[in-house]
Amino acid sequence: MTTRFSSGPTVHRYADAAALYAAAAEAFGAQARSAIGAHGRFSVALAGGGTPRPLYEKLAGAPYRDSLDWSRVDVWFGDERCVPPDSPRSNYRMVSESLLRHVPLPAGNVHRMRGEATPVDAALAYEQELHAVFGDAAIPRLDLILLGVGGDGHTASLFPGTEALHERERLVCAQYVDVQREWRLTLTFPLLNAAASLWVLAHGADKAQILRRVFDGPPPPEALPIQRITPADGRLEWWLDAAAAADLPPAAA
Repeated sequence: MTTRFSSGPTVHRYADAAALYAAAAEAFGAQARSAIGAHGRFSVALAGGGTPRPLYEKLAGAPYRDSLDWSRVDVWFGDERCVPPDSPRSNYRMVSESLLRHVPLPAGNVHRMRGEATPVDAALAYEQELHAVFGDAAIPRLDLILLGVGGDGHTASLFPGTEALHERERLVCAQYVDVQREWRLTLTFPLLNAAASLWVLAHGADKAQILRRVFDGPPPPEALPIQRITPADGRLEWWLDAAAAADLPPAAA
């Protein structure tokens, strides 16, 4: 079931995770083909963690592996842990294992965050790479950014109470996250909210409580960073299974 609001996000809800990711893969393929048809390339920032992995595995197989023009796809990352790329905690490693190794994507089209570098230097280098690829745009406009939502309302590596929430100039930040006891690299709200399309993926009953809080209304300042995903001139879509959406208020369900 899909709910579209006159203003605000579109909410897609499916019976289970399998149906959710099958529909999301189909929509991903359609969006990629549309962007390539419109301006020759498709730029997407991928999310880490376990939530999007089923989507990547769908895209790595038929028909998407062979039907998409992967030579025209540019892969970016929404965030990264400051670990080497072969670390089990690396978002790049997860995406590589589940998707990148299985599709004909040129190596030069993959723009990974250098988690093994000094965090501040890595953030600056990634911002410079974005500007180099997108040219004169003050804030690059990606075609699609995939996001998740944590139990504390964080998205990408924008955690409650962190300095990165207040960033208005930098497109990429290095942030030490106390609750995780590690450095993270993350895209910031100016870049996220400039995207043509943003998808938030969530499945499973463990997401129901936080989704209820997100959709219930405005929080205290800094409480739920995901609520600051408010695209300036783009689309926000939530992709949920029934378990994750079980506690949503009627208007959102």
